[in-house]
Amino acid sequence: MNDSKIINDPIFGFIKIPHGLLLDIVEHPLMQRLTRIKQLGLTSMVYPSAQHTRFQHSIGAFHLMSEAITSLNQKGIFIFDSEEEAVEAAILMHDIGHAPFSHVLEHTLINGISHEEISLLMMESINREMKGELNLALKIFKNEYPKKFLHQLISSQLDMDRLDYLRRDSFFTGVTEGNIGSARIIKMLDVADDNLVVNSKGLYSIENYLMARRLMYWQVYLHKTTVSSEKVLVNTLLRARNMIRDGKEIFATPCLKYFLINDIDADMFKTDDEAQHNYAMLDDNDIWSALKVWVDDDDIILSTLAADLMNRNLFKVEISSEPADGAHIEDIKKKLAAHYGISYEDTSYFVSADTIQKDMYDVNDDRIAILFKDNTVKDITEASEVMNISLLSKKIRKYYLCYQRI
Repeated sequence: MNDSKIINDPIFGFIKIPHGLLLDIVEHPLMQRLTRIKQLGLTSMVYPSAQHTRFQHSIGAFHLMSEAITSLNQKGIFIFDSEEEAVEAAILMHDIGHAPFSHVLEHTLINGISHEEISLLMMESINREMKGELNLALKIFKNEYPKKFLHQLISSQLDMDRLDYLRRDSFFTGVTEGNIGSARIIKMLDVADDNLVVNSKGLYSIENYLMARRLMYWQVYLHKTTVSSEKVLVNTLLRARNMIRDGKEIFATPCLKYFLINDIDADMFKTDDEAQHNYAMLDDNDIWSALKVWVDDDDIILSTLAADLMNRNLFKVEISSEPADGAHIEDIKKKLAAHYGISYEDTSYFVSADTIQKDMYDVNDDRIAILFKDNTVKDITEASEVMNISLLSKKIRKYYLCYQRI
């Protein structure tokens, strides 16, 4: 029997998955579900080649984690084999609870529970199946393990999750500015006082990483076309949900229908096996299958929105530094009501106003610490010559008004 399985990855080349616990996780149905969920949801409306999956990203993050552990071991930071396997298992499963289309469904079909909490529930469920083999992985994932730096490798300003998705999303979108030197950053990682730090020689790589992250947010993740496409999808699902709850018969796969019919909040999700089962069955295909059928629905709102997504007829987007003017929104709604022959109230499905803000670096959140030759540790904002702290932590706020084109 082979001692590992090899996956060929376009970013990192051949990635070895050792037989045993780690391969069992990769082959688990909940993990395989991620092969049917695109990493960037509707971003392919802007970057058509962004077709990579959450599964590919999880394998990439696992690879970077094994590189980071090797690098830290070489610096004399002692990590037991059991800890290495546990932290690799945790990073493999860090996204296991993601809904289709990224965060869109998280707030539309389920309320009050994040994908991180769902990931944890799924990990606990796999752990029960595996008779406790993931106990240590769960401890590290929840930051309940004495070696805090292991948790920081999974979740911090400089974790393996971010290092993979920035490189991967940059590669698949073709936005080359996002391409970070992940190998160099990993080589520069160290541990001081049980915290993950970066050797001062890696300072430029970290500055580049923070700039790349900012560019990727505004050029890719918060691109106006992606934002407006997500609004269309949210409004389509809300329309379908309201129609079903009004007793209208509309097509949906069983697992999607379950969430359209029922009000699922955190308590219900955590205690109801049926909710968890239906969620585990839900992927991008359920949404696209429904949209294809809804294009021909008698309801003008549902069919228009579904056709918008199927045929890439996207909402018009206006971005400004001030909230949209109330009279302007009212004018748009009146025109839409007249054009589609619908009530003024129902035009809310065709109009969305939203605020989006992104911090490039949140000083209060999780610091990036730089370790100098004399063993002093400084925050990146003090250590860097180019990163102006006031600019760096400035909140950028943009107001988006998206609406159906007539």
